[in-house]
Amino acid sequence: MIRVSEIRLPLDHAPDALPEALAQRLGVSVSDIGAFSVARRGYDARKRGRIFLVYTLDCTVPDEAAILSRHNDDPQIKVTPETRYEPVDVDVPALLAQPDFQRPVVVGAGPCGLMAALILAQMGLKPIILERGKPVRERTVDTFALWRKSELTPESNVQFGEGGAGTFSDGKLYTRVNDARHLGRKVLDEFVRAGAPEEILYLSKPHIGTFRLVSMVEHMRREIEAAGGTYRFYTRVEQLLLDEKRQVRGVRLSDGEEIQTRHVIMAVGHSARDTFEMLAEEGVAMEAKPFSIGVRIEHPQSLIDADQFGPQAGSEILGAADYKLVHRTEDGRGVYSFCMCPGGTVVAATSEPERVVTNGMSQYSRAERNANAGIVVELRPGVDYPDDPLAGVAFQRHWESQAFVAGGGDYKAPGQRVEDFLAGRPSTHLGTVTPSYRPGVTPTSLDSCLPDFVCAAIREALPVFASKLSSFALGDAVMTGVETRTSSPLKIPRKDDGESLNTPGLYPAGEGAGYAGGIMSAAMDGIRVAEAVALALAGRQANGLLRGKSDSLV
Repeated sequence: MIRVSEIRLPLDHAPDALPEALAQRLGVSVSDIGAFSVARRGYDARKRGRIFLVYTLDCTVPDEAAILSRHNDDPQIKVTPETRYEPVDVDVPALLAQPDFQRPVVVGAGPCGLMAALILAQMGLKPIILERGKPVRERTVDTFALWRKSELTPESNVQFGEGGAGTFSDGKLYTRVNDARHLGRKVLDEFVRAGAPEEILYLSKPHIGTFRLVSMVEHMRREIEAAGGTYRFYTRVEQLLLDEKRQVRGVRLSDGEEIQTRHVIMAVGHSARDTFEMLAEEGVAMEAKPFSIGVRIEHPQSLIDADQFGPQAGSEILGAADYKLVHRTEDGRGVYSFCMCPGGTVVAATSEPERVVTNGMSQYSRAERNANAGIVVELRPGVDYPDDPLAGVAFQRHWESQAFVAGGGDYKAPGQRVEDFLAGRPSTHLGTVTPSYRPGVTPTSLDSCLPDFVCAAIREALPVFASKLSSFALGDAVMTGVETRTSSPLKIPRKDDGESLNTPGLYPAGEGAGYAGGIMSAAMDGIRVAEAVALALAGRQANGLLRGKSDSLV
């Protein structure tokens, strides 16, 4: 097949415009265009009112070699590249036949742990999955209890439970990870098999939304179990069991049970603070890492649509508009929009009593009234808090507790109109923008629940953002605090073969270990680490399998 990129067509183009455009670009007749498919579809909205869809198409034509030869100087016309994921080659029957074979253990059932377990199960290695929280539907009930009734279940919430934090998010499925082995395509293919819409395979910014993620996670669990994997819910790892050489020999669970294994994938999320403390007590190498904190900001989605799409706002094919904003303050600190959720809601995302944490979520339709995004400020270990692996956790906890107090208790969040925030005065009421956060928002000042330098950086950035996106000049836009769980505040370093620097048999992975920044990058890291474990079980080296960098946060 031949791949043709950068085919630009108007939003309202007819279905037959695609083969016609292919024929024109290739210099053949329309009748020569055989089967064709969309490999990618995005849009160019740089000129409002003149928005184009931008396609990459794969097609078959007679005498492909001759056509490619005629266009050999055009980088947008080439042979369709291979996108199939090829797993590492391991003799699994021989492994299972060994009398001392021990099943690998995966700790955490978020995107990273889920894909790690799926890869191991598909290889036939029968992983044991330990999840401290509940199955995803039971977890959903507990999460809604916090939102609707202010009832927090510390082991079952937005952060903990099957599906991980990504279940209650916008469900974004794009990444900037280097993907020469097509791990991202493997993730998307598995999601489609589990019930995601096929459009995620070609949209430039695919997303799923919470309700679809719930059923997909269940489907993938059933596949893992059918392949011999075992799930253990309500099961927190209390201790990592090590021998005298620091080789992993198993884990001790919260009920005292011990599971013997020499390979543990630690795929916990960025909020598994007690697990980080346990690993530190066991002497596992850890280091502080930069992260960001700030607020959630809400605007009417209609204003964002008009800003980004102009007269073409409301187009069904464009959907709800997003944005990405970045500012470097005068003192060199970064302020940026984070996890922008078009047509979504701000959600209560705490996992600890008497603390308030915000996050953003969208359904697949992205049809809610408001747009929301984190507006967050970069923090640096050794500058903004001590350069100690657990100091970032203490920093987060302090400001989350302050937000709980500022919100008036009962898990209400402190909120402030943008106009009041910029003027340095507390809000006594809210205006035309109704905040979506539940259990509710208390008008107040955000200065009491964020560091002074964070508030100063956001005050400097907001007018700059308004010069780029006029919606940000809306004085009634609502800021809700606090957004603290943007990423893990620490990193668990690992060698090129995936093992911890000083604890053989421990494989740190995903967001909690500092190797991912979203659903896709976490899932891809899960694949890499699962492959590393499979090779280790076979007595082979991973040979730099995990040298890939994590993506920027979305």
